[in-house]
Amino acid sequence: MSDTYRFVIAEHAAWRVAGPDRYRVFAFPDGGQRLVTISGNRLSSCPLAAGAGWPQLDVFALRETTARQAPELAQSLAALGAVARFRTTDLWEAIATAIIRQVIRAAHARRLYRSFCDAHGQRITCPDGSSYALFPAPATVLDLSDEQFAGLGMTFKRRPLRAAAAAYLKHGARWQNLAPGVLTGELQQVPRIGPWTAGAAVADFSNDFAYYPYADLAVRTWARKAAPSCPWPDSEQAFGRLWRSLAGDQLAPLTLLTLAWGSQHGDTS
Repeated sequence: MSDTYRFVIAEHAAWRVAGPDRYRVFAFPDGGQRLVTISGNRLSSCPLAAGAGWPQLDVFALRETTARQAPELAQSLAALGAVARFRTTDLWEAIATAIIRQVIRAAHARRLYRSFCDAHGQRITCPDGSSYALFPAPATVLDLSDEQFAGLGMTFKRRPLRAAAAAYLKHGARWQNLAPGVLTGELQQVPRIGPWTAGAAVADFSNDFAYYPYADLAVRTWARKAAPSCPWPDSEQAFGRLWRSLAGDQLAPLTLLTLAWGSQHGDTS
């Protein structure tokens, strides 16, 4: 796909699938919108609204010295080569996506995310005539009734999404300019947003996966599958301590590449 990376990770629920292709509309704070399509080894895009820039694409690669204590994992991740990921351009979407992902498994979260977009998000007409739904805006979320949440199986997500929407309308413009570490702390002032949700949202928005909750189920699952002979700890806390030891100063790429391995070997459709 590029001289600098082998593929773009498309694990975010906003990526939709059309045959062998994946596509996503990125919304920008200034109202711009850009369609990006991954088609085989080709990356293409087109602006859908005035002012649309390019979403930031960051490249991750594993150093030879990373994860030496787990050579099977290092070998599996090194086989990926360099991997790229687009940052989510809308901080509100990153926060809300992390809230939807709370507690439940990734496949369930994708279904809820997409059904919520399809039911209440702004509709975008793509150049080929197909329709794409953005994530519902904060004001839209606040206007939804309890019954509308329940109709989509999102009663459990209703209160945290409402609290986050209200906080974003009040603080969002300032939040967008905060450093990742500061933003992680600010988000945890919102009711029902804890360290996991704040870290996942900040990683999605900044692509600094040192803030991702690296001991969560997704990382543990793909690490075990990528390196089945490694004696991974059973507890989340022990896994986290081992992961930090394996990562050294490469916590962000080690975590992102493990998730990328999962995107290639698991079901992220």
